[in-house]
Amino acid sequence: MSPAARVERVVTSGTFSLDGETFDVDNNVWLIGDDDEEVLIVDAAHDAAAITAAVAGRRVTAIVCTHGHDDHIGAAAGLAAATGAPVLLHPAEHELWEAVHADHKPDAELTDGMLLTVAGIDVQVLHTPGHSWGSCSLYVPFLDAVFTGDTLFHGGPGATGRSYSDAPTITASIRARLLTLPGGTVVHTGHGQDTTIAAERANIPAA
Repeated sequence: MSPAARVERVVTSGTFSLDGETFDVDNNVWLIGDDDEEVLIVDAAHDAAAITAAVAGRRVTAIVCTHGHDDHIGAAAGLAAATGAPVLLHPAEHELWEAVHADHKPDAELTDGMLLTVAGIDVQVLHTPGHSWGSCSLYVPFLDAVFTGDTLFHGGPGATGRSYSDAPTITASIRARLLTLPGGTVVHTGHGQDTTIAAERANIPAA
């Protein structure tokens, strides 16, 4: 394992549109990698140029989309073209993806339990549906970190009031797949500030 592996955040701004409504949003784009050689990108939001600048010449091993909402994938095709990296997305998100990128399909599918490797460390894919049917989180034990997209935030579950979402499903996903992680695990979210698994155990309704 690489002692140089670390996490970087890039905040990009744009809009989120679904079900006929549009909102201004700031998104967290996460880079998992080392200082000099390679990096994995979590959620290509809004601004391919800003993300490419943060990559700073490192090889991009993959562009992983936690889910298919337009604010999380808007820059994915451009970033893939700029870096040559494959785009990975859960197959249940393809309808959302195609609404944004009709002419560019994802390169590979995310599956539950799949292991990705970057900078000598493992990144484990956890299927955590509810915010959308194919939402995934990424657990990185070496970094004591989990990247939850819009599934779990500081303060509780992500939104479920729109198409492709379900409140009981997201709560079940969080209980079974995320709250079972070590309490000190840092939760890197799709929007807003970090939290921890221990802190969020108090914010999830009991079964």
